[in-house]
Amino acid sequence: MATRVTGEAPRTESGPGRAGGARAAKGEQTRTRLIAAARTLLAGDGAGRFTTRNVATLCGVSHGMCHYHFADRTDLIVAVVQDIRPEWITPLEEAVATPGGYAARADRVLALLTSPESPDLARLHAALHWLALSDERVRTSLEAEYARWRSSFVLLFRCLAEERGSTADPVPLGEAFAAAVDGLAAIGSLDGTVDAERVLRTLLEALSAAV
Repeated sequence: MATRVTGEAPRTESGPGRAGGARAAKGEQTRTRLIAAARTLLAGDGAGRFTTRNVATLCGVSHGMCHYHFADRTDLIVAVVQDIRPEWITPLEEAVATPGGYAARADRVLALLTSPESPDLARLHAALHWLALSDERVRTSLEAEYARWRSSFVLLFRCLAEERGSTADPVPLGEAFAAAVDGLAAIGSLDGTVDAERVLRTLLEALSAAV
Protein backbone atom coordinates (compact mmCIF):
# COMPACT_ATOMS: atom_id res chain seq x y z
CA MET A 1 0.00 0.00 0.00
CA ALA A 2 1.36 3.39 -0.94
CA THR A 3 2.44 5.73 1.82
CA ARG A 4 1.30 9.34 1.64
CA VAL A 5 4.23 11.75 1.54
CA THR A 6 3.97 15.45 2.35
CA GLY A 7 6.49 18.22 2.65
CA GLU A 8 5.64 18.88 6.32
CA ALA A 9 6.88 17.07 9.38
CA PRO A 10 4.11 15.51 11.40
CA ARG A 11 2.78 17.72 14.20
CA THR A 12 3.01 16.50 17.74
CA GLU A 13 1.40 17.64 20.95
CA SER A 14 4.74 18.48 22.56
CA GLY A 15 6.96 21.48 21.90
CA PRO A 16 7.51 25.09 22.97
CA GLY A 17 4.00 26.19 22.07
CA ARG A 18 2.31 23.59 24.24
CA ALA A 19 4.73 24.17 27.11
CA GLY A 20 4.17 27.91 26.93
CA GLY A 21 0.41 27.43 26.99
CA ALA A 22 0.67 25.17 30.03
CA ARG A 23 2.81 27.74 31.86
CA ALA A 24 0.36 30.51 31.03
CA ALA A 25 -2.57 28.42 32.28
CA LYS A 26 -0.72 27.59 35.50
CA GLY A 27 0.17 31.24 35.96
CA GLU A 28 -3.44 32.28 35.55
CA GLN A 29 -4.50 29.64 38.07
CA THR A 30 -1.99 31.00 40.59
CA ARG A 31 -3.18 34.55 40.00
CA THR A 32 -6.80 33.45 40.56
CA ARG A 33 -5.83 31.68 43.78
CA LEU A 34 -4.02 34.79 45.04
CA ILE A 35 -7.10 36.94 44.40
CA ALA A 36 -9.26 34.38 46.21
CA ALA A 37 -6.87 34.42 49.17
CA ALA A 38 -6.92 38.23 49.18
CA ARG A 39 -10.71 38.17 49.25
CA THR A 40 -10.68 35.75 52.16
CA LEU A 41 -8.36 37.98 54.19
CA LEU A 42 -10.30 41.15 53.44
CA ALA A 43 -13.65 39.55 54.23
CA GLY A 44 -12.28 38.02 57.42
CA ASP A 45 -10.09 40.68 59.02
CA GLY A 46 -10.72 43.67 56.80
CA ALA A 47 -7.58 45.68 56.18
CA GLY A 48 -6.02 44.72 59.50
CA ARG A 49 -3.81 41.82 58.36
CA PHE A 50 -3.86 42.50 54.66
CA THR A 51 -0.33 42.27 53.29
CA THR A 52 1.01 40.54 50.19
CA ARG A 53 3.04 38.29 52.49
CA ASN A 54 -0.06 37.15 54.38
CA VAL A 55 -1.93 36.62 51.12
CA ALA A 56 0.93 34.51 49.75
CA THR A 57 1.03 32.43 52.94
CA LEU A 58 -2.71 31.80 52.84
CA CYS A 59 -2.46 30.89 49.16
CA GLY A 60 0.46 28.52 49.77
CA VAL A 61 2.90 30.25 47.41
CA SER A 62 6.09 32.20 47.97
CA HIS A 63 6.02 35.93 48.64
CA GLY A 64 8.07 36.40 45.48
CA MET A 65 5.44 34.55 43.44
CA CYS A 66 2.79 36.95 44.73
CA HIS A 67 4.87 39.90 43.55
CA TYR A 68 5.44 38.19 40.21
CA HIS A 69 1.71 38.52 39.56
CA PHE A 70 1.04 41.76 41.46
CA ALA A 71 3.55 44.59 41.65
CA ASP A 72 2.40 45.65 45.10
CA ARG A 73 -0.37 45.48 47.67
CA THR A 74 -2.49 48.02 45.82
CA ASP A 75 -2.37 46.03 42.58
CA LEU A 76 -3.82 43.07 44.44
CA ILE A 77 -6.55 45.15 46.05
CA VAL A 78 -7.53 46.61 42.68
CA ALA A 79 -7.72 43.07 41.29
CA VAL A 80 -10.18 42.21 44.08
CA VAL A 81 -12.28 45.27 43.20
CA GLN A 82 -12.53 44.01 39.63
CA ASP A 83 -13.05 40.40 40.68
CA ILE A 84 -16.28 41.11 42.59
CA ARG A 85 -17.89 42.95 39.66
CA PRO A 86 -19.82 39.86 38.43
CA GLU A 87 -21.39 39.52 41.87
CA TRP A 88 -23.03 42.93 42.17
CA ILE A 89 -22.70 45.02 38.99
CA THR A 90 -23.06 42.55 36.13
CA PRO A 91 -26.43 41.12 37.33
CA LEU A 92 -27.81 44.65 37.60
CA GLU A 93 -26.61 45.54 34.11
CA GLU A 94 -28.20 42.39 32.74
CA ALA A 95 -31.47 43.07 34.55
CA VAL A 96 -31.74 46.48 32.90
CA ALA A 97 -30.41 45.45 29.48
CA THR A 98 -32.62 42.37 29.06
CA PRO A 99 -35.42 43.17 26.57
CA GLY A 100 -38.79 44.14 27.95
CA GLY A 101 -40.78 47.16 29.02
CA TYR A 102 -39.86 49.47 31.86
CA ALA A 103 -42.11 47.66 34.35
CA ALA A 104 -40.43 44.31 33.71
CA ARG A 105 -36.95 45.82 33.98
CA ALA A 106 -37.87 47.66 37.17
CA ASP A 107 -39.20 44.46 38.74
CA ARG A 108 -35.96 42.62 37.89
CA VAL A 109 -33.91 45.44 39.40
CA LEU A 110 -35.98 45.52 42.59
CA ALA A 111 -35.70 41.74 42.93
CA LEU A 112 -31.91 42.01 42.80
CA LEU A 113 -31.70 44.96 45.17
CA THR A 114 -33.84 43.27 47.80
CA SER A 115 -32.07 39.90 47.65
CA PRO A 116 -29.83 39.30 50.67
CA GLU A 117 -26.21 40.18 50.03
CA SER A 118 -23.71 37.53 51.04
CA PRO A 119 -21.96 38.38 54.32
CA ASP A 120 -18.54 37.98 52.68
CA LEU A 121 -19.39 40.42 49.90
CA ALA A 122 -20.75 42.95 52.41
CA ARG A 123 -17.54 42.72 54.46
CA LEU A 124 -15.46 43.02 51.30
CA HIS A 125 -17.22 46.22 50.33
CA ALA A 126 -16.66 47.62 53.82
CA ALA A 127 -12.96 46.75 53.73
CA LEU A 128 -12.50 48.19 50.25
CA HIS A 129 -14.18 51.44 51.28
CA TRP A 130 -11.83 51.68 54.24
CA LEU A 131 -8.76 51.05 52.09
CA ALA A 132 -9.94 53.64 49.56
CA LEU A 133 -9.67 56.33 52.24
CA SER A 134 -5.89 56.06 52.30
CA ASP A 135 -5.03 54.72 48.84
CA GLU A 136 -5.77 56.88 45.81
CA ARG A 137 -5.50 54.03 43.31
CA VAL A 138 -7.99 51.93 45.25
CA ARG A 139 -10.32 54.92 45.53
CA THR A 140 -10.13 55.56 41.78
CA SER A 141 -10.79 51.91 40.98
CA LEU A 142 -13.72 51.65 43.39
CA GLU A 143 -15.13 54.96 42.17
CA ALA A 144 -15.15 53.66 38.59
CA GLU A 145 -17.04 50.55 39.69
CA TYR A 146 -19.67 52.59 41.50
CA ALA A 147 -20.04 54.87 38.48
CA ARG A 148 -20.73 51.78 36.39
CA TRP A 149 -23.22 50.56 39.02
CA ARG A 150 -25.07 53.91 39.07
CA SER A 151 -25.22 54.03 35.28
CA SER A 152 -27.57 51.03 35.33
CA PHE A 153 -30.17 53.08 37.21
CA VAL A 154 -29.73 55.96 34.77
CA LEU A 155 -30.32 53.51 31.92
CA LEU A 156 -33.46 52.24 33.65
CA PHE A 157 -34.97 55.73 33.72
CA ARG A 158 -33.81 56.38 30.16
CA CYS A 159 -35.80 53.32 29.08
CA LEU A 160 -38.83 54.76 30.84
CA ALA A 161 -38.38 58.16 29.20
CA GLU A 162 -38.15 56.56 25.76
CA GLU A 163 -41.19 54.41 26.47
CA ARG A 164 -43.25 57.46 27.44
CA GLY A 165 -41.76 59.76 24.82
CA SER A 166 -40.58 62.07 27.59
CA THR A 167 -37.74 64.58 27.46
CA ALA A 168 -37.00 64.19 31.19
CA ASP A 169 -33.31 63.89 32.05
CA PRO A 170 -32.73 60.34 33.39
CA VAL A 171 -29.36 61.18 34.96
CA PRO A 172 -30.52 62.93 38.18
CA LEU A 173 -33.32 60.39 38.57
CA GLY A 174 -30.95 57.44 38.28
CA GLU A 175 -28.37 59.08 40.54
CA ALA A 176 -31.01 59.85 43.17
CA PHE A 177 -32.24 56.27 43.16
CA ALA A 178 -28.69 54.93 43.38
CA ALA A 179 -27.98 57.16 46.38
CA ALA A 180 -31.14 55.89 48.08
CA VAL A 181 -30.18 52.27 47.42
CA ASP A 182 -26.73 52.84 48.89
CA GLY A 183 -28.13 54.61 51.94
CA LEU A 184 -30.75 51.97 52.51
CA ALA A 185 -28.08 49.27 52.42
CA ALA A 186 -26.20 51.10 55.17
CA ILE A 187 -29.35 51.44 57.27
CA GLY A 188 -30.26 47.81 56.69
CA SER A 189 -26.88 46.66 57.99
CA LEU A 190 -27.81 48.19 61.36
CA ASP A 191 -31.59 47.85 61.43
CA GLY A 192 -33.04 44.67 60.00
CA THR A 193 -36.64 45.83 60.46
CA VAL A 194 -36.57 48.20 57.48
CA ASP A 195 -38.77 46.96 54.62
CA ALA A 196 -36.31 47.59 51.79
CA GLU A 197 -38.63 46.41 49.03
CA ARG A 198 -41.46 48.68 50.12
CA VAL A 199 -39.18 51.70 50.48
CA LEU A 200 -37.47 51.19 47.12
CA ARG A 201 -40.70 50.48 45.25
CA THR A 202 -42.30 53.61 46.72
CA LEU A 203 -39.28 55.71 45.75
CA LEU A 204 -39.13 54.20 42.26
CA GLU A 205 -42.82 55.01 41.69
CA ALA A 206 -42.33 58.57 42.91
CA LEU A 207 -39.32 59.15 40.66
CA SER A 208 -41.05 57.52 37.71
CA ALA A 209 -43.90 60.00 38.04
CA ALA A 210 -41.44 62.75 37.11
CA VAL A 211 -40.77 61.19 33.72
